[in-house]
Amino acid sequence: MARDSGGCAMPSRAAAASLDRLDVLVNNAGVSGPLGEPPSGTPAATLREVFETNVVGVLMVTNAVLPLLRRSPAPRVVNVSSGVGSLAHQTDPGHYMSGLPASATYPLSKTALNQLTVQYARELRKDGILVNPAAPGACATDFTKDLPFPITRTAAQGAAVVIRLATLPADGPTGGFFDDDGRVPW
Repeated sequence: MARDSGGCAMPSRAAAASLDRLDVLVNNAGVSGPLGEPPSGTPAATLREVFETNVVGVLMVTNAVLPLLRRSPAPRVVNVSSGVGSLAHQTDPGHYMSGLPASATYPLSKTALNQLTVQYARELRKDGILVNPAAPGACATDFTKDLPFPITRTAAQGAAVVIRLATLPADGPTGGFFDDDGRVPW
């Protein structure tokens, strides 16, 4: 992919250039990688592909639109993460996520996305930009249609936490990880 002198992919810069104003950025792009592939069987190229979309893509788009966000009276960035990105959930024997099959792609990318979000929150706090990851829960969408268990949560239900974070007051949290019930442990 071609990159400009700022390190961003040119399509990100072109999209940003087409905007006059931006108050809220919701980074919601994501790929899962192969289902059921354990870390020991995951090719490095597969991990790179997932990280390119789920982490690097967020960095490129966010950097491209930062000038617009800095001009906004109430700028917010919400990165759509997942509860599988919580190390606490993954290692708690009492949490259902610790029983999910081991994977070197999607969960790792969401943990990395959470850390990237924290770093943006630390940097942008001085500019009044609140930056948080949201865990919308598994929603019945094309993304989850191939999972081996039924998903009944709607996309609208999953969007509620994203909307809440996108409309935080100026004194709202930044650098936290949230779902419908509040803070998610890292």
